[in-house]
Amino acid sequence: MKIAFIGGGNMASALIAGLAGKLAAGADIHVVDPNADALARLNAQHGVSTSAAIDGALAACDAIVLAVKPQQMREVAAALLPHLTGVPLILSIAAGIRAADLSRWLGGYGAIVRTMPNTPALIGLGITGMVAMAGVSAAQRTAADDIMRAVGQTVWLDGEDMIDPVTAVSGSGPAYVFYFIEAMQQAAEEMGLSAEQGKQLALATFLGAAQLAAQSDEAVSLLRERVTSKGGTTYAALSSMEASGVKEKVVAAIKAAAARGRELGDELGAD
Repeated sequence: MKIAFIGGGNMASALIAGLAGKLAAGADIHVVDPNADALARLNAQHGVSTSAAIDGALAACDAIVLAVKPQQMREVAAALLPHLTGVPLILSIAAGIRAADLSRWLGGYGAIVRTMPNTPALIGLGITGMVAMAGVSAAQRTAADDIMRAVGQTVWLDGEDMIDPVTAVSGSGPAYVFYFIEAMQQAAEEMGLSAEQGKQLALATFLGAAQLAAQSDEAVSLLRERVTSKGGTTYAALSSMEASGVKEKVVAAIKAAAARGRELGDELGAD
């Protein structure tokens, strides 16, 4: 498979690292980015070909990954349109850009898969929500899945309206986890543990609990109940959280993220 990346930032770099030498040879990956340092690094690491601007090299590609900032997508689409020969698969990993708007900017192009990966992709542990437009063939859908699985799991959605909830839950989700880890570290330090001890305890607890939940067939609520003896220390902590409405506030925060995703789609897709 010959794959082009428009944009060579962190997420593109993670995907290239997962793909090079596996799904595609380094020489079959082309990266376009105005940042010369980023291009030199990717070439040195993976043997990819590079260019500072969209050019005719894209004509030979089976898939084109659009890995640019949402605010740049309309301009990138205009530059890409003259080079769309054949029917290459186009994957967008930009938040807020709806497939219909991208298709419109590309002259009605239909072979588009919209995706929402998250930052654990940088270590191969990401998860990506994906939705395909009607113009995507079965083979292209498989190719899209193979590309995003290079950096973690994939979840296919029935409709694009589910991308905003995915963005809110998993796209933004790592920040929520980091936020909670920060709070655990702060509590540890305020109770007399060192900063390093607090970090070690918080990180190991998150990693262990997440793995336990992932490997168990039981509901997360049941796992929680098993470590919550009435009148015990965990019960005291969770009772305090319930009294403060922590769960409701987390749910409300995630819904706010989804609402902002819809707003971005309206703003960035407006004519």
